[in-house]
Amino acid sequence: MRKKIVAGNWKMNKTLQEGLTFSTELKELLNNKTINCEVVVGTPFIHLSEVSKAFKGTKVHVAAQNCANKESGAYTGEISAAMVASTGANHVILGHSERRAYYNETPELLKEKVVVALANNLTPIFCVGEVLEERESGKHFEVVAAQLKDSLFELSKEDFSKLVIAYEPVWAIGTGKTASADQAQEIHAFIRETLTEKYGKEVADNTSILYGGSCNAGNAKELFSNPDVDGGLIGGASLEADKFLPIIEAFN
Repeated sequence: MRKKIVAGNWKMNKTLQEGLTFSTELKELLNNKTINCEVVVGTPFIHLSEVSKAFKGTKVHVAAQNCANKESGAYTGEISAAMVASTGANHVILGHSERRAYYNETPELLKEKVVVALANNLTPIFCVGEVLEERESGKHFEVVAAQLKDSLFELSKEDFSKLVIAYEPVWAIGTGKTASADQAQEIHAFIRETLTEKYGKEVADNTSILYGGSCNAGNAKELFSNPDVDGGLIGGASLEADKFLPIIEAFN
């Protein structure tokens, strides 16, 4: 059985103090509740150590939003996968559309980041997805397949099975637009089919594929009810604990 996962991505939001307040609030809200999914909180680098401590002993995992493609060295301002792991975080979000668009992260660079993340026992949440022009011209399947193949398909079956995939329609991030449940299911099924062709049915069936694109308390249940949608990578709706909780509870 593949994992059901709800992962929050704070992006460049929250001071350290605000992050710790959120952590306390979410812990209290989850206390004594039966949760039927894995919960991940993706924080800025400066939060990782303290937020990891805050959630220690709970079912909440902590993710970095990025890591360097090098193990160590003279790379001023970069944060290595080993540094991320040393904080207690055990996940890392890689290939987010904002990293690709604003920081020119290439498939080759992302391939290197995945390798170093895995070498440091981090679980990559690897993002794929198309922009509006590609969706409207019918190229979304082609774009998503290329993103998977160009960065991930040199991994062994064993290593690939450690990944989580997040499909994010770029046209639905921060726009208020959301892929319909049918659109989400269609492309999630396509991703699983693409993985089946490369790694076989067992690996594909056990790979969690998350939806990320203006998912919120109002649409989470419908999106997550699709057979190939295994949860969400949540942006804005993960910034307040009381708005994040109903998305987590969408699996109950």
